Amino acid sequence: MKAMNYESTKWSRDAIDDVAVDEATLAKRKRRRWIIIAIIALLVLVVAAVFMMGGRGEKAAAPKGNAGEQLPSVTFVIPGRQDIPATITATGSLAARRDMPVGVPGEGGQVERVLVEPGQWVRAGQVLAVINRSVQAQQAAQLAAQVEVARADLRLAENQLNRAQQLVGRGFISQADLDQKRATRDAAAARVRVAQAQLGATRAQIGRLDVRAPTAGLVLSRSIEAGQVVGAGSGALFRIAEGGQMELLARLPQNDLARVPVGVPATVTPVGASTSYQGTVWQVSPVIDPVSRQGIARILVPYNRDIRPGGFASVSVIAGSMSAPQLPESAVQSDAQGNYVYVIGPDNKVVRRNIRVGDVNDHGVAIVSGLAGNERVVLSAGAFLNPGQQVRPERAAPAR
Repeated sequence: MKAMNYESTKWSRDAIDDVAVDEATLAKRKRRRWIIIAIIALLVLVVAAVFMMGGRGEKAAAPKGNAGEQLPSVTFVIPGRQDIPATITATGSLAARRDMPVGVPGEGGQVERVLVEPGQWVRAGQVLAVINRSVQAQQAAQLAAQVEVARADLRLAENQLNRAQQLVGRGFISQADLDQKRATRDAAAARVRVAQAQLGATRAQIGRLDVRAPTAGLVLSRSIEAGQVVGAGSGALFRIAEGGQMELLARLPQNDLARVPVGVPATVTPVGASTSYQGTVWQVSPVIDPVSRQGIARILVPYNRDIRPGGFASVSVIAGSMSAPQLPESAVQSDAQGNYVYVIGPDNKVVRRNIRVGDVNDHGVAIVSGLAGNERVVLSAGAFLNPGQQVRPERAAPAR
């Protein structure tokens, strides 16, 4: 009996020792158990979230189409009609309103002095350049002497005629001799007038040697230097802007040109300048270029240092006003066929409507044709819609 008890005790102890030694297996089993518990808890949370979302989705279910699909929500506006200023914008080049070339009015000669520079203001008749006149001065002196000679001959002829008139009554001189004396006196008087005319012509030529300003204005350019020999073929020696007035030559399409009347105000902004200047349309071209189909509107601008001839500028012209719908730019789409908008019909289906746009300003785009103003126009997301598609319309909140 004791032997059996001993063996049994030994076997039990060995078994316990074997179980106690395999601790790694026990740790793996514990980790596996915790992982299974965590997965089960996560699945429970997912199922609960699905049930919650499903309940909300049923409450907020949107209308569905005939095939059961959910309709897209589309925001629309009803533009109405309003008075919109008709603004025409264009670009063009700046120039002097009256660009007057100044050349040599006479036969010319060598330049002695140049008295003005570009950018200076001159008055009418002011001397701009002086040309050497030494030869002409000698000719004038010679002609002045000839005038004196002719006058002396005239005085002599008058004295002889007076003496002859006194002697003809006494019979010492015949009437024929008296007539001869009178003819001599008249010829001497004619020679005096000829000499005076020649002297006057020479003095006029000397006066034309000075290059003078034909009008008051601003000197734009100078192409003459002291010592240069100039003549009638030298071209323009100076260019003067009459009164300093400038203009913008704005090129406009034919339909826009017809809308611009003379006298309307315009705003001119030179390229690179931060300031705009007020001008007035003073002339509209009566001719249209047959190639470009454009004409020129000339806008008068008062003198300013920022406005320089030859520069480039933009202009906006107020050409009255028009009553038209006005839409945000997001509502207007365009493709190869032109500009268009999407209109929501009575059956809440999208319809394409071709339009013609007008002026664009900070408030939106003016619709010249294609809309009456009482349509429900898709405000945005038009690029994601197709004609005939059914939508769920929602009116846009009014702007504050």
